[in-house]
Amino acid sequence: MRIVIDLQGAQAVNARRGIGGYSVSLVEHLVDQSGGHEIVLALNGAFTDETDRLRERFGPSIGDERVRVWYPPDQVRGAEADDPWTRKAAELVREAFIESLDPDVVLVTSLFEGFGDGAVTSVPGAAGTPTAIVLYDLIPLVRRADYLTDPRVERWYERCIGHLRRADLLLAISEASRVEAIDWLDADPAKVTNISAGVRSVFSPGDVEPRIARKLKQRFRLDRPFALYTGGIDPRKNIEGLIDAFAAMPIEVRSAHQLAVVCSIEPAARTALERRCGRLGLSETDVVFTGFVSESDLVTLCRLATAAVFPSLHEGFGLPALEAMSCGRAVIASNRSSLPEVIGRDDALFDPTSTESIASLLEQVLTDGSYRADLEQHALQQSARFSWGRTAATTLAALEELHVTRTLGGPAAARPARRPSMAMLTPLPPEPSGISDYSALLLPHLSLLYDIDLITDLPEITDPWAAANCGIRSIEWFRRHHHRYDRVVYHMGNSSFHGHMFDLLADIPGIVVLHDFALSGIVSHRDSLGEAAEPWHTDLYRSHGYTALVDEASTPDRSDMVWRYPVNLHVLQQSMGTIVHSENARRLAEQWYGPRAADGWHVVPMPRSAAGAPDRATARAHLGLKDDDVAVRSFGNLARTKLNDRLIDAWARSTLSRDHSCRLVFVGENNDPAYAASLAESIQSQSLDNVSITGRVDAEVYTRHLAAADIGVQLRARSRGETSASAFDCLAHGLATIVNANGSLAEIPADAVVRLEDEFTTEELVDALERLRRDADERARLGGTGRALVRDGHGPRVTGEAMAEAVERLWARPTNRRLRIADAISASAGAPTDTA
Repeated sequence: MRIVIDLQGAQAVNARRGIGGYSVSLVEHLVDQSGGHEIVLALNGAFTDETDRLRERFGPSIGDERVRVWYPPDQVRGAEADDPWTRKAAELVREAFIESLDPDVVLVTSLFEGFGDGAVTSVPGAAGTPTAIVLYDLIPLVRRADYLTDPRVERWYERCIGHLRRADLLLAISEASRVEAIDWLDADPAKVTNISAGVRSVFSPGDVEPRIARKLKQRFRLDRPFALYTGGIDPRKNIEGLIDAFAAMPIEVRSAHQLAVVCSIEPAARTALERRCGRLGLSETDVVFTGFVSESDLVTLCRLATAAVFPSLHEGFGLPALEAMSCGRAVIASNRSSLPEVIGRDDALFDPTSTESIASLLEQVLTDGSYRADLEQHALQQSARFSWGRTAATTLAALEELHVTRTLGGPAAARPARRPSMAMLTPLPPEPSGISDYSALLLPHLSLLYDIDLITDLPEITDPWAAANCGIRSIEWFRRHHHRYDRVVYHMGNSSFHGHMFDLLADIPGIVVLHDFALSGIVSHRDSLGEAAEPWHTDLYRSHGYTALVDEASTPDRSDMVWRYPVNLHVLQQSMGTIVHSENARRLAEQWYGPRAADGWHVVPMPRSAAGAPDRATARAHLGLKDDDVAVRSFGNLARTKLNDRLIDAWARSTLSRDHSCRLVFVGENNDPAYAASLAESIQSQSLDNVSITGRVDAEVYTRHLAAADIGVQLRARSRGETSASAFDCLAHGLATIVNANGSLAEIPADAVVRLEDEFTTEELVDALERLRRDADERARLGGTGRALVRDGHGPRVTGEAMAEAVERLWARPTNRRLRIADAISASAGAPTDTA
């Protein structure tokens, strides 16, 4: 097997950082264990010094002829030259060079390169050599507010995420990073392997000569036993929390010890930390900032330290902790992300958000000799479990399996030579539509299979992934160039966000994803604005015949007709195929248009995800909930069809209304003033001071309520074919959820929800509320079942694959072939003439 390794991780901005060191160490050990495999290095010639350094390092072991150099266009300067054409050209140059090396697999040691320099990374979107990527972490994605505030950085990072999703294999450097990829990218667990990490052999136990120890301590002003911190200054490193905790220790302990912060530090950050120390009463010798130190000095400091402490909020692996352990130091650390798997002992972990928790364990490790000695012994045993040899062996095994899978055939081998192009018409953020959120969730996974352009006249798309990874085309441009697309898909619902699609669908055929079976609301709305090509009564007649016209003649209020009839047949007839999200929508089609009306329709899952939700404790703290409070929530816009009034009545009759540890909150907006007034009156007249309505909330607050809640209640009446996204949100976040068997809610498996009859009684709802209030075990069981249901059957990856399969099957139907032929003739030959 020929393995081509893109080693830009050891060339670009990360060359002298942890990623550069990891890349070089991994490649060294891959070369050592390569056996019959051939290793070829692909280097970026824009980094002359690093290219020479790596050639000298690896040329003797693999042969100079296997160290190959390519050159990107001179105009490439990462995000500073944000020209899509130049960027894409550079990616194609790189991809062509790598393919010219005839690899069996490609290994990219660092994908997130190229912001502000000449590095170019990518993953081809179509069939080609399988690509594996070393995944260090997704910290900027998880902690967006700390790292992606600059729009240029955000756009660059989201483009990298787009490439990352297309990789055939992710090689995570820790189990925490592996889980992060599965949770945040909805990556296939079978395609994410934990290869772990190792430490350089120089980090080992050993005595320090007294003379060397004395000189080093004098140089860094260390005159007392000290606790060591290494790893950098960064918001997630939580150095401020460590300083606060050091100051919070008893004065007799603090005065007998120092805290040594050993890492490079910018002047502004140093000044800010020194001021913080001053406010806490810490002198310049209590907390010592060494600045950058050489590797040999770092090893010596590790050996001299009384203990080492790592308070990070988030790590991809936590190599500095392992380095200190490899030197035989007692190490205590945060209980977050990857650090527990590195430390390997629960009693050496603290809560990094609690000053008291850090201070207490730090005091113990500095003053309790037997505890410290026990940790020192454990450190050597635990650190021996990690080695570059094991990491390289795991990596090679994963690459071999990838190669065999591709060679013998499998899902990856079935990829087309190129991704078909798709024009997608859908609401998009910032439009306040559930379908815009749906599309933002689905796009990253659908784009693995299609090259997607979004057709919109929005001045800005605020979803960062879509803005960075999809083409944006105006409606007018689409009208002129629609023939360029292999697939056209309309996401249609019963709201004003879809008004422009009706005329487009009439002129430009495409597949319709029908989010609401009934479209009468938007058809009526377009008629009232004078936007419709045909008047309301024409569409009503075409869909439902003379009976509907007679009915309308005796109905003074058109809104009653809107509720009574779906008025959607013209859309169904113009569509090249229909995709829905429930069997209920198919049944409605048969009910309205006959027993074969839904033949050929495809049902795909409603995609939902809990990625990005805060942890439960944080969410409850934000909302002022105590540990023993029971939070009941109902999500989505309030409406008569949501039976919010029935829930309020049931709450008033239940014991929960008199239990102030229980609180019912309706998380959503009420756009019906009369209904809003009636709900407010009901709450007030029954003195329900533990019931409230939030009004419209943003996505962050909505998710916070989901993460904090114990019980969800999602009721429906008069279903019109829609699928309740909010019900699946409750399941995705592990809420014990009460529904009634109305419409698509009846299709949720009975073991995943408390399912009432469609026409339930108030007493039955009261009983369900009180039963879940009493039985925490039942809540936990339902929450786990619901979460698994969404993860396995409704995740964005599963839905994206199902959507693509439906689109392909519909597009290939014989009736659609005729449409495509006619469209192709018109596009290439123009309209016929009298003489033609």
